[in-house]
Amino acid sequence: MSAVVQSISSAAPEAERELTDGFNLIIDALKLNGLDTIYGVPGIPITDFGRMAQAAGIRVLSFRHEQNAGYAASIAGFLTKKPGICLTVSAPGFLNGLTALAHATTNCFPMILISGSSEREIVDLQQGDYEEMDQLAVAKPLCKAAFRILHAQDIGIGLARAIRAAVSGRPGGVYLDLPAKLFGQVMDAEEGRKSLVKVIDAAPAQLPAPDSVKRALDVLKGAKRPLIILGKGAAYAQADDEIRQFVERSGIPFLPMSMAKGLLPDLHPQCAGAARSTVLKDSDVVMLIGARLNWLLSHGKGKSWGDQPKKFIQIDIEPKEMDSNVEIVAPVVGDIGSCVSALLAGMGGAWPVPPADWTAAVARKRDENVAKMAPRLMNNNVPMDYHGALGVLRTIIAERPDAILINEGANTLDLARGVIDMHQPRKRLDVGTWGVMGIGMGYAIAAAVETGKPVLAVEGDSAFGFSGMEVETICRYNLPVCVVIFNNNGIYRGTDVNTAGDDPATTVFVKDARYDRMMEAFGGVGVNAVSPDELKRAVNAAMDSGKPTLINAVIDPTAGSESGRIGNLNPQSALKKK
Repeated sequence: MSAVVQSISSAAPEAERELTDGFNLIIDALKLNGLDTIYGVPGIPITDFGRMAQAAGIRVLSFRHEQNAGYAASIAGFLTKKPGICLTVSAPGFLNGLTALAHATTNCFPMILISGSSEREIVDLQQGDYEEMDQLAVAKPLCKAAFRILHAQDIGIGLARAIRAAVSGRPGGVYLDLPAKLFGQVMDAEEGRKSLVKVIDAAPAQLPAPDSVKRALDVLKGAKRPLIILGKGAAYAQADDEIRQFVERSGIPFLPMSMAKGLLPDLHPQCAGAARSTVLKDSDVVMLIGARLNWLLSHGKGKSWGDQPKKFIQIDIEPKEMDSNVEIVAPVVGDIGSCVSALLAGMGGAWPVPPADWTAAVARKRDENVAKMAPRLMNNNVPMDYHGALGVLRTIIAERPDAILINEGANTLDLARGVIDMHQPRKRLDVGTWGVMGIGMGYAIAAAVETGKPVLAVEGDSAFGFSGMEVETICRYNLPVCVVIFNNNGIYRGTDVNTAGDDPATTVFVKDARYDRMMEAFGGVGVNAVSPDELKRAVNAAMDSGKPTLINAVIDPTAGSESGRIGNLNPQSALKKK
């Protein structure tokens, strides 16, 4: 603690007490709990706090926009299982970070948004303070918990509550409000030390009920066409060995959701990723491990699930998740690691393998689809189409399985999910449950910082626009990030025409833009790639060098489709249909 020492004239003559203040207590509380990285944007009233935190050994990464800092903190939470910390100024800065906080809560990523704020007495009387806003009230509906600390002696307990709320049960976002006056509050240093709290067992194991485990195994044992779906909750749990053992021992085909890819390798013989439509439609018993039956799985019903009656088994730490869309006949409530371990123990010495006709049908469909796709991934068209470009990146990831893949866009995201195989857990990070665009550069920065691994960020040109200025941040911190922008001159396609005037169509960007020159402007490496061969050489060079690199991958403007693969969610005008 870098405390100040002051003489207290009103105390006993011999007393010269060591003092501390809010700045130092917050820093000490963070360090005590192993939170040693902050993502944020400096400004009033937190400028000095950032400087002091940096001087005290906390890594403070300054971004160009709070939303991107927030996304960085959220994915840091996913990767480390500790709450990622985002620090913002008051009102506008706080609001900029709020999207990322809500995103973290929706995706179950532990994150704490810490914002400076105006003084309560002025806010409550609406007297017009600098950046005045009742931030606590605004944040509450969008996060797991929200706290305000008014007194220096409460900093330790306030941060402890925020940490526990962020990581316990189903993880999520937490807001911590720090009024400007709090930072400068002075108190006795020894009393300050005593007020700090080291959080013990912040996310305790939650064991499943034995009856629920037996019920789930009985249902699974009676299946003729079983399927396991792995969600990002399973990846977050870091129970990799237990999940692998359970899947392999069961012999059941598994379908990984996008951020669960690599939990078992996509080339694993039981992986049904390339036969997704078949296994969803034809399965009779589906076990969900850390996956939710939300829109990403068509809510567990409808055409994509076929006419076959289904029984669902669900493993989740949140009891309220059960029966959210369809009946769950065997709910297993607890943390993923404990639940899967209990299932393994309950399987006993012998376990019936799924019927051979089912596993053979899944393997046959998977192999057919892989063979059908292979020629498309090997083309060397100029300009590139999505498959030719993604085929190159697929090979590079296979050769560099330790690299982290960041992915966002419309066509760029949807096609990459199916094309690029992942080989290790938590190596694919993307837009998640909301499908929100703009996560790219924030995720890339945090992935490089938290893991020390090389990062490949594959971006649609539209998606990149939400966070593109953070390439300066990547260069400033000299991070091993290679950004590939699939540039097709617009949103979905770059060919739309405005027939009513001279303005460009709403989905069209500047033709033949050179995004690579943005990176060059900040001292990084920029490359313009017009063919798959050029793309391959450029990405390999970037990954070998570890230098901040941006590759402008020129994609045929006609190659995309409207709304990617979720065009069904895009309402069409009734008049247009006529």
